[in-house]
Amino acid sequence: MPRTPGRLSSTATSGHILELIRTGTATNRSEIARTTGLSRPSVALRVAELVGGGLVVERNGAPSGGGRPPTLLEFDASSGLILTSALGMARSQAAVCDLNGAVLVRTPGSPDLEGGPETTVPWLLETWREQLASLGRDTGSVRGVGIGLPGTVEYHTGRAAYRPFLGPWAGVALGPLIAEHLPAPVPVTVDNDVNVMAVGEHLCGGHGRPDDMVFVKASTGIGAGLVSGGRLLRGSLGAAGELGHIPVRDSGGLPCRCGNTDCLEAVAGGRALLNAAAEQGRDVDGLKELVSLALDGDPVAVTLVRGAGRRLGEALAGAVNLLNPDTIVLGGDLSEAYDHLVAGVREVIFSQCTALATRQLRVVSSSLWDEAGVRGCAAMVAEEILSPEAVNAFLAG
Repeated sequence: MPRTPGRLSSTATSGHILELIRTGTATNRSEIARTTGLSRPSVALRVAELVGGGLVVERNGAPSGGGRPPTLLEFDASSGLILTSALGMARSQAAVCDLNGAVLVRTPGSPDLEGGPETTVPWLLETWREQLASLGRDTGSVRGVGIGLPGTVEYHTGRAAYRPFLGPWAGVALGPLIAEHLPAPVPVTVDNDVNVMAVGEHLCGGHGRPDDMVFVKASTGIGAGLVSGGRLLRGSLGAAGELGHIPVRDSGGLPCRCGNTDCLEAVAGGRALLNAAAEQGRDVDGLKELVSLALDGDPVAVTLVRGAGRRLGEALAGAVNLLNPDTIVLGGDLSEAYDHLVAGVREVIFSQCTALATRQLRVVSSSLWDEAGVRGCAAMVAEEILSPEAVNAFLAG
């Protein structure tokens, strides 16, 4: 997550200066000198290095009360690109973002994830090539890559943990498979798909950057991304947030694809709802069609979505009592029937959680929808490549 710089010592590097400019803490040379304690010649030297490296541009400032207006310094987010992708079992997104994380072009698709990297990586590479061409750019502009992968990911190694439905991905280091197709070494960040959506919603969404937040993706699968104290919680091995594999009560021993029984996902995930809908005469083609029926007021669809909300609330109640978030954000395909889903979630949470834990709790819908994952990926990559240390290394190279 981005840091808020305070006053720096006279050892502030060009990378530190860029951070001040990016965050708006200092927008001209005088403010940089005042914030860092650097002499004017030292500030001028570092700013010249950033301008020469294409990271900062100078613009004329607005006229002041008297004298010459200061030259404003701005981070040039267009100086590099970040390739991102939020992969999902039913639907995926690939995008090209600028260094501020703004989405320049985004393409939905449905690569065969169950076929493993052999089928998904070619789709990613071809989609990114087409996107770059549409922008008039090439892979030489790429500064980093971020990918969200469904299922547990060991973040520090970038490898997916074994799951029956992602068997071909287990133990595969995705980063090198992508990096070998780029002309220069760049970082490739791989994380759980819900984690990257949580980061995107936290940093770029419309809910005021809550410091303590649970993001829930309710779709074919169910998972959660946890933000505590403004930082993403991954756990020791990246397995935090496996909400969909918490057992729920009175489910009759339903088998889950993870190998256990009566998991939330097996009871209230997309496949379970579609099967239940078919049993009640609603043979719909995918979860989005079931959601559309619910939005149109179809009684079977409404009952199924609200019931899924209750089951989701049952699992979330433990998280609320344990973590005391101030915001729960509901995302994923199922959340598009928000009124019906949230009614079930609220019903259970506010009856099972302590009064103090729910006193200021908000349950809201995603504000980014399909962009949450790709923007979260971009934010994670930007944090790495725009750290003072990384910027100094880039300028030195």
